Amino acid sequence: MENQTQSPVLVKLREVVKTYHTPAGDFPALRGLSADFERGHLIGVIGKSGAGKSTLVNMLTGVDHLSSGEIWVDGVGVHALNENELALWRGRNVGVIYQSFQLLPNLTLLDNVMMPMDLCGLYHPQRSPQRAMELLDLVEMADQAFKIPSTISGGQQQRAAIARALANDPQLIVADEPTGSLDSATAETIFLLFERLVAQGKTIVMVTHDHSLARRMTRIYHIADGLWIDDEKDY
Repeated sequence: MENQTQSPVLVKLREVVKTYHTPAGDFPALRGLSADFERGHLIGVIGKSGAGKSTLVNMLTGVDHLSSGEIWVDGVGVHALNENELALWRGRNVGVIYQSFQLLPNLTLLDNVMMPMDLCGLYHPQRSPQRAMELLDLVEMADQAFKIPSTISGGQQQRAAIARALANDPQLIVADEPTGSLDSATAETIFLLFERLVAQGKTIVMVTHDHSLARRMTRIYHIADGLWIDDEKDY
């Protein structure tokens, strides 16, 4: 297995292809993407709806399987893991943030944040509630810890979802249009939080259609029709 433990590159994409087979014929969602995502960066993948952004998220997080190619995350060949290995790897190594938050509606925010710990066998009756509360405090939501999602705003739900994504201290955070359903002021709050996390050493891959965010990211990839449409840029 490739060893990237000491490498500045956290994620390697190598000729990543994803083709969906439909009654109307094959649909190529990703058509041979290669890239190196370095540690400690806020990496933007920018493109219109249907460009392949969400498919790339599913490949990075192991939610779906590649048709061909390779994805390496911190030396682990994600493309080579079986379903059980993927579930455990994802829970312990990747934090995922969705546009629709996807908090469990009947659980308190505190319990939502602890859920990834429980699912990965990392729950501890004393340490886990303490860590969950610390993470909610990080996103300025500790005072809402015992509320359920329906009683707070969308921006507050997204902050809680970020705390949940950090539950198992992953190196990689993948965010799929995380500000897409938020007003501009709340979106700014979320983006500032991302910048703080990157300053603390996290690596964030954020897919978005919002070109206005480009100059605030440290690496940018533009995607259209499943292909990079120009070279990576540093801003």
